[in-house]
Amino acid sequence: MSTRMRRKKNLIPRMERCSAWQIKNPADFRGRWREKLSLSPSAPLHLEIGCGKGGFACGMASALPEVTFLAMERINEALVVGLERAAKEDLKNVFFISGDAADLLEWFAPGEIDRIYLNFSDPWPPKKRAKRRLTHEHFLEAYKIILVEQGDIHFKTDNKDFFAYTLNTLSAADFKLSNITFDLHADDIFNIRTEYEEKFAAQGLPIYRVEAKKRAGTLKQEPDSPQAEENKI
Repeated sequence: MSTRMRRKKNLIPRMERCSAWQIKNPADFRGRWREKLSLSPSAPLHLEIGCGKGGFACGMASALPEVTFLAMERINEALVVGLERAAKEDLKNVFFISGDAADLLEWFAPGEIDRIYLNFSDPWPPKKRAKRRLTHEHFLEAYKIILVEQGDIHFKTDNKDFFAYTLNTLSAADFKLSNITFDLHADDIFNIRTEYEEKFAAQGLPIYRVEAKKRAGTLKQEPDSPQAEENKI
């Protein structure tokens, strides 16, 4: 979710102290993520886009040690908190990327990611800004490329209108939808809460969630995308 944060003191030195958990040049890993991270060819590789302060990614990494998590965030003031959390917990299966979703195809080759998490992404409510939404069709086409066959997207939000929009765009992009819930915390579904989610839960707000699986045979070549500046989130 987009947010403004105060510039943190000693940001760069703090990030450098946690450099073992940061992927500084993700383009160098393209097509070689499992090799570079010393994973077996079949090891699950999951990506969270817009990880905020890293609570979800670190929580998932702790709960699922057999999965390697990549957590991407464009705001370094938030990213550094995730880095420090991973370092404090000495997690071996989570790594952070400072960057923007518009660059996904520069960082990941076709079929490299098993699962994508989109947690409380900015809904960009003005219709004219729809192209910035992480579930807009041009982002979904990029996800199709980097996901393995039968790979999936896990999406959750507190915004009912954004959820409805996302169900429509996922369906239009030929993803198979399942486990749709309009009140996640009332259902028996495995869930690690994000920082935003904790706040919403404290207010008694419902959380909407859906899983969307890429159908077999939908791997495509890179789409004709809008200008990079239009894709920035």
